Amino acid sequence: MKIELREVRIRELVAGYVDDGEGGVRGYSGQLDIRPPYQREFIYKDRQRNAVIDTIMKGFPLNVMYWSVRDDGTYEIIDGQQRTISIAQYAEGDFSLDEQYFDNLPEDKKTKFRDYKLMVYLCSGTESEKLEWFRIINIAGVKLTDQELRNAVYAGTWVSDAKRYFSRTGCPAYEIGHDYLKGSPIRQEYLETAIKWISEGNIDDYMGRHQHKENAKDLWEYYQSVIEWVERNFTEKRPKIMKVVDWGILYDSYKDETLDPAKIEEETKKLILDYDVTKQSGIYPYILTREEKHLNIRKFSDSMKQKVYERQNGKCVRCGESFDIGNMDADHIKPWVEGGKTNEENCQLLCKEDNRRKSSK
Repeated sequence: MKIELREVRIRELVAGYVDDGEGGVRGYSGQLDIRPPYQREFIYKDRQRNAVIDTIMKGFPLNVMYWSVRDDGTYEIIDGQQRTISIAQYAEGDFSLDEQYFDNLPEDKKTKFRDYKLMVYLCSGTESEKLEWFRIINIAGVKLTDQELRNAVYAGTWVSDAKRYFSRTGCPAYEIGHDYLKGSPIRQEYLETAIKWISEGNIDDYMGRHQHKENAKDLWEYYQSVIEWVERNFTEKRPKIMKVVDWGILYDSYKDETLDPAKIEEETKKLILDYDVTKQSGIYPYILTREEKHLNIRKFSDSMKQKVYERQNGKCVRCGESFDIGNMDADHIKPWVEGGKTNEENCQLLCKEDNRRKSSK
């Protein structure tokens, strides 16, 4: 690996700056790829972006940047994309600092800004060496998500195409699915979720097998099918509880079954109002699977358990043997699924063995 330190003035950096809106961002007279396939979208908040410009205006040093040297002699940013785009956007007049745009600055301040020297390390080496360096140096910045790192490792035509659908502000995946998915497209969370669904959790394996495919059409079509299925069968939008449901897993298991949207909505409303249901995001999985574990049914309190223990004289109501309270479980006399409530009147204590036998039936 060869490393060279170079001074680059801002006027050189922003020469020929272009952002085509489709992910292609270039500068340095067209020689610098500011957003290579493995890089994330622009994520700086206004405060962070303004801090970059304020640092330059005060003549303070910015952290060093890292560029990779390509075989054709051009460059791509390994680290420093967020700072570079902040600088270029300010020079282009996209935002102001302290209510003053770049074009409105006095000439001496414009010159000072353009002549500011950035310290850039140029890195030459193999693809694996450059990607490993990318992993290491980004630890000190805004921490990369797991999916952002995967995009770097599996960079190629497939990732570039997938990002068109899943990784931009207002991207197609967000437009149709923002009521059902949590996270941010630009932090790659929509892309990660879609791959997790289609791969049944084997994200790295899926990306490795698809890395050099021409496009991500299969993933996009699968994602559309999931969202269409959700909208068709779960007709009332409840983003707060819907966004944490693994819809892809439910879709894979139940897409071929005939569901009744009206009955699903009726039961959903009933479960939302049920005081004993403590995990509302589990309502939709429960309706399909009938597994109560998804709902986290409210447990009997310690005080209820103690009162019932005294009432039963410390004996299991099944076998009649005496046990310490710590060796007994609180159980619904009338099961919750049949309308039984989690209160003292509907509580009985069973020894752990009898409770296990009852639960296994």
